[in-house]
Amino acid sequence: MAARPLVARQPNERLQALIQEAGCSNAGLARRVNMCGAEHGLDLRYDKTSVARWLRGQQPRGRAPGIIAEALGRKLGRTVTIDEIGMANGKNLASGVGLQFSPTVVGAIEQVSELWRSDVGRRDFLAGSSVASSALVEPSRDWLITGADAQVARSGGSRVGMSDVEAVRATTQALKDLDHRFGSGHVRPVVVHYLNSVVSGLIGGSYREPVGRGLFAAVARLTELAGYMAVDTGQPGLAQRYYIQALRLAQAAGDRAYGGYVLAASMSHLAAELGNPREIAQLARAAQEGTRGLVTPRVESMFYAAEARGHALLGDARSTAVLSSRAVTALERAEPESGDDPEWIRHFDTAYLADELAHCHRDLGQADAAAQRAEEALRELPAGKARRRAIGLLLLAAARVQQREVEAACQTAAQAADLLSGIRSNRGAVYLEDFRTRLDPYREDPAAREFTARLEPVS
Repeated sequence: MAARPLVARQPNERLQALIQEAGCSNAGLARRVNMCGAEHGLDLRYDKTSVARWLRGQQPRGRAPGIIAEALGRKLGRTVTIDEIGMANGKNLASGVGLQFSPTVVGAIEQVSELWRSDVGRRDFLAGSSVASSALVEPSRDWLITGADAQVARSGGSRVGMSDVEAVRATTQALKDLDHRFGSGHVRPVVVHYLNSVVSGLIGGSYREPVGRGLFAAVARLTELAGYMAVDTGQPGLAQRYYIQALRLAQAAGDRAYGGYVLAASMSHLAAELGNPREIAQLARAAQEGTRGLVTPRVESMFYAAEARGHALLGDARSTAVLSSRAVTALERAEPESGDDPEWIRHFDTAYLADELAHCHRDLGQADAAAQRAEEALRELPAGKARRRAIGLLLLAAARVQQREVEAACQTAAQAADLLSGIRSNRGAVYLEDFRTRLDPYREDPAAREFTARLEPVS
């Protein structure tokens, strides 16, 4: 057997510079790393010799690089990334970036900042990543059992105030409005660059406790929006990472209700897109358990509807009916203009619920009920939400195919295709392709042939 070639290690000058900046001895850094590791449940036994090896270029295994970065960050009073300590190790870092629900606020800042940087700088690698089913459910477990962060205030960077928080909120709303009109293909690059260039500086800055809580809440919502846009641009693996970090940021904000929303409205819907019905129900159930007594009836309605989607895909008509009924009843209890509802749930109205229930009926093969709910959603949906209207029309078209009303189905789907021609949305394209698949048994029908021919030039 041939001997393994020796790989020459380069001195880790980045780590050396940070140790000098922190004013640490090798032994002092080793002690800090061991203490930090103990907080993460790790039994680390590094000493000054270990640090000397790192400085010569040795790469510690597992989670150690992240612990070293966190220990140095605490000493310096700012966020320190794995890349800054010279231990990113190329693509091995990118493969796991964003998938951890960090146990500490400092770790959460590092995780999400590294995700934004990686998205901007290594878009092709992250975009090609697949979704790990376990990584959809495991963060919900961590969220359920993790207590509130005792403190989020920071010092050491530029001062951040409530005006900065308001700027993030206003920017998020403006970007969301553009997304509704034109699709995420036009807007997502702007969101990612804003997160990486502006927002990363804010969360790594200096702020007092109330400002910090508000900042984490605002950044959680923009991070969730970036995740949704990743879904809409056909990047589910990237969306998963954004959703996990949005969940952790909501925890830092002390906003338990929004954490539940990320599970039920974001991660659960991602599971639905990927055809993982059991995970859909589990995530929605975790949202309910983790927010019991803390949410308004409108939020409860959305949680029940999300769980119903999972049971419908599992073919469980009875459970779907029970949960759908609970969703309707909860929304009936919600005040139309209630000041109690947080801003992020006010979009969940009777039209949105009807859309969710139309999906349930479609997946259970209940064509008449699916058509009725889809029509209800379309009647109440604002004209400005072009993508949602297109998806609603395709839901109605699918129900009409189930009713064997092929001509009416094709006419409805043609309206959706017209709307989608002006939108860059992968979700819309997926729904359109789903309709074409459902139409396949009737491909010899004149209306079906005409519809298919109409789409050919843009396929």
